[in-house]
Amino acid sequence: MKNTRSAILNRMFMAFGLVLLIPFAIGLQLFRVNFIEGDELRNLWNEQAIDYISIPAQRGNIYDQDGSLLATNNVVFKAAIDPKIEGLTNTQIGQICDTLAKYTGKPSRFYQQKIRKAPNRSRYVVLNKSIDTEAHEALRQLNIRGVILEEEYKRMYNFGTLAAHTLGFVNHDLNGMTGLEKEYDNQLRGEDGVQQVRRDRNGHIYAYLGAPRKQPQQGHSLHTTIDSHIQAIVEEELKAGIDKTRSTSGSAIVMDPQTGAIKAMANYPTFNPNNPASLNSTNRRNFAISDMIEPGSTFKLVTSIAAVEQEKVQFDEQFETPEDGKTLIHGQWMRDHEPMGTLSFPEVIQKSSNVATAQIAMRLSKDAFYQYARNLGFGTLTNIDLPNEESGRLPKPYEWSQVTLPWMSIGYEVQATPIQIAQAYAAFANEGTMMRPYLVEKITNGQDEIVQQTNKIPVRKIAKESTINKLYPIFKDVVSDSGTAEYAQVDGLSIVGKTGTAQKYINGQYRNEYRSSFVGVFPADDPKYVCLIVLDDPDTYPPYGGVTAGPIFRETANRIAGLDNEIEKHILQKEQEDDVWAFAPNLKGLTKNDAKALLQKQQLPYKLQGNGDWITNQTPASGTELTPDDEIELTLSNTIAETEVQELPDGYSLIPDVGGMSMRKAMVLLNNRGFETQKIGSGTIYRQFPRPGDMMKQGRTVTIRGKAKPLESLTANKSTE
Repeated sequence: MKNTRSAILNRMFMAFGLVLLIPFAIGLQLFRVNFIEGDELRNLWNEQAIDYISIPAQRGNIYDQDGSLLATNNVVFKAAIDPKIEGLTNTQIGQICDTLAKYTGKPSRFYQQKIRKAPNRSRYVVLNKSIDTEAHEALRQLNIRGVILEEEYKRMYNFGTLAAHTLGFVNHDLNGMTGLEKEYDNQLRGEDGVQQVRRDRNGHIYAYLGAPRKQPQQGHSLHTTIDSHIQAIVEEELKAGIDKTRSTSGSAIVMDPQTGAIKAMANYPTFNPNNPASLNSTNRRNFAISDMIEPGSTFKLVTSIAAVEQEKVQFDEQFETPEDGKTLIHGQWMRDHEPMGTLSFPEVIQKSSNVATAQIAMRLSKDAFYQYARNLGFGTLTNIDLPNEESGRLPKPYEWSQVTLPWMSIGYEVQATPIQIAQAYAAFANEGTMMRPYLVEKITNGQDEIVQQTNKIPVRKIAKESTINKLYPIFKDVVSDSGTAEYAQVDGLSIVGKTGTAQKYINGQYRNEYRSSFVGVFPADDPKYVCLIVLDDPDTYPPYGGVTAGPIFRETANRIAGLDNEIEKHILQKEQEDDVWAFAPNLKGLTKNDAKALLQKQQLPYKLQGNGDWITNQTPASGTELTPDDEIELTLSNTIAETEVQELPDGYSLIPDVGGMSMRKAMVLLNNRGFETQKIGSGTIYRQFPRPGDMMKQGRTVTIRGKAKPLESLTANKSTE
């Protein structure tokens, strides 16, 4: 029994000893961790808790051709605090909160409450995500440890909607989404920096003072070909024209035909890239490069070049068109916008006859016509430096039906983008050399050093120069009183151009909805600009391109000319060349003394024949254009019919008959007689008030009305101008 009891006691003492040993071991371990290896373990924990976050680089700027800032970055300051920083007192926290309250309008207690509600271990408490520069500077001058000031950037488009579709916009991460912002995103975004932070066991990140950081590298800047003044003009006139014609939408492009540089590109409706979500995604699409449309009669440039270069047409050849203006081609009716009778080849283009154009096209082989269309850039990308460009659609000859060639010759059964049409006419204006359209002239780094320069890239020759030179005057006559683009004329400015109107193909058939367009080159003798206007579904009658898009071009070109000193000089020289020195006044029935007084006042040379006191005849006749070398010969007589006698008191003049004259000639003649003029309409004079032959005091106003050739109603079948 005694041995058994001893054994039990021994086991109890051993167990008790083991129980006492465990706390001793734990205490020993705590002593080792805290005092022997504490520093080393703490450093190891610090290393494991360190993380790195990126610092976004400042996105590069976008400039127009004159250096105006189109897109840049707004600095947004963030204010935070590390409430656990050593030495930070409650008084200092109060100063920080009071300073923020002063500049933000929120009470100091609002910020103090944020600090109190922060987690106990928090070393990074955001007080305000967006403070202005003054508040930022005031906090910085407090020079209190624990204040954390950070910079963030927001993209800013300085002119709002100006060139919105071209510039594009960025998302909340400052990544380019459309336009130049997307196309040049890699160059604009730069290289992000890195900042060291702490991460707790819950994954929360905390910034801390003195943390090492690698500074970001600023993105490169784009220097574009956009002329902000021209861009603003184009946008204003496009919107005004769309409002006036009640069109659904529209696009406009202005480019330099000699280089391919885009001076302006506009669409309406538009959007504000500072708030791109304000309108639906359709309005953010760049119609000028992504809409594929049937171009209508603007495509007749292809037919003209192909026929002339392949010697399938003579310039003096006559084309008979039907009396009712329509003809049946392989079972389908083709119509002109009005009956035109017999036309020469230049008149076919000038008056835009569909029937005659189709006759000419059917002399060409399918392959030849297709190749000329390809040469002019249709069916292929222009490779403009913008995203989401469409290539259009040019069916290959083996896909054609019997009616494809005649209908394609007038701009149907082919799809083109507005930029393709502008590029084709730019090549026509550039003596047949097509240039690649582009928007970015150069790219510079943060030190304003050029890192990339755009080369002007010739694409191809669209035709022989001799072919271009033969056709150029014909397309110049399109923009005249007798052409389809009468309403696109600008006084003193020579223009080459073409109108276009095409019915829209909807749900398998052509509807009474139209796309109307006009493309013009000016000045014609020294081309500097190609301007294309395209309208979608104008709600006017008639909806022809010359009537709807032509006036928009006229106002746009007129305002652009006012900006360009060279064009202004060109217009003045042209006016001096074209100005008539004088017109012969109507002197029959005047007395010799009155006639002499009038001629001397107008400084016109004259001579008298015969004897008498009355003027019975004159050479040249009244209204004839005179040069400084011309002399008016007056025949005198002692007798004259009573009805021919005209008294002309001092300060009075006879109102000439200007019926049938152009507006320009009529104004010159009336001004030479000492009258002011009021114009109504344009084109040929068909009415004037007061009536011709009346005597009226000089300085008063004669009203003249002009009109173009009347346009007849559209037919139900396909129709273009």
